Amino acid sequence: MRLRASGKGLVGVDITSATVKVIELIRAGGHYQVESYAVRPLREGAVVERRIRDMPAVVDALKRAVDHARPASRNAVVAVPASAAITKTLSLPASLDDLEIEARIQLDSDRHIPFPFNEVALDFQRLGINSRFGDQQDVLLVACRIQDVSQLTEAVMQAGLTPSAVDVETFAMERAFQELRHQLAADSEESEPDCVALVDIGATMNAFHVLREGRVIYSRDTVFGGRQLTDEIRNRYGLTLEEAGLAKKRGGLPDDYQRSVLDPFRDTLVQQVGRSLQLYYTSGRKQEVHRMILAGGTSVLPGLAERLAEESGMEVVIANPFRRMTVNSRIDVPTLAGDAPAMLTACGLAMRAGK
Repeated sequence: MRLRASGKGLVGVDITSATVKVIELIRAGGHYQVESYAVRPLREGAVVERRIRDMPAVVDALKRAVDHARPASRNAVVAVPASAAITKTLSLPASLDDLEIEARIQLDSDRHIPFPFNEVALDFQRLGINSRFGDQQDVLLVACRIQDVSQLTEAVMQAGLTPSAVDVETFAMERAFQELRHQLAADSEESEPDCVALVDIGATMNAFHVLREGRVIYSRDTVFGGRQLTDEIRNRYGLTLEEAGLAKKRGGLPDDYQRSVLDPFRDTLVQQVGRSLQLYYTSGRKQEVHRMILAGGTSVLPGLAERLAEESGMEVVIANPFRRMTVNSRIDVPTLAGDAPAMLTACGLAMRAGK
């Protein structure tokens, strides 16, 4: 089973522990255009650690998102989490063609893939001649379990979409980062930095990545996210989960909220990001990080960017991958801008439309 597929006018589908996000991009000259998008909430426990636990709940949320977005294309792209994928760069004889590369990978599968070959979905891409040995070529191998692919494609099909490709979240993020590089250049008078930290703060996890020249060179995940703040609000003020989520976004909480709930949560989050940055340097990495981008639904927490800038001593911006894109007139631009930091993976998936 191959992961590769191609097509134009793609719908990026990002299924997380808290929401389902869909976005349709088309290539418009040298830029992308947002044709349609939607975000719909998921009930707690439907997706755990990026894996679907309640298929009917996920399909229902995805159907509601598709019905709201009304995309012109039905071709969808989904992504397996990076933790579920094996990625390796192999050095193989330059004389091998695609069929011979696939045969060699199958022959040596026990060296590269830690599960039985008949349970594997894989793909590979030629990267060119090896920089040291002219008779060798570098080949990027990506593999994961078929069941991880099948679960995602089944959800997409039940929602009325056609799975056109299965990606890896890391690759989608790298693709979306190409748009964020322009945001960095526009927001600063300094030249574009070699290394950038990208912190994706979701509902249950925050992912810390360092990218050098647009490629991820370091990653660390921490089990801590916006759901912890929602739970604290719910427990302290006797609200339901839905009421607590709305109160977190819209305000209207008691006077002691910032001091007793928001500030401690924000302090913990800042400490965890600082710890991830410290571990990046202690891992032997010499490339200095100069700027930080915040993504994910919790990235817009009041005062978070300012606190991180103060603690790290670097410029901190909130991600907006749509900054250079044109937007279909039927989309509410302020709403899209508000959702932009959480749309990074979905955006990167839909950007395959221009490939």
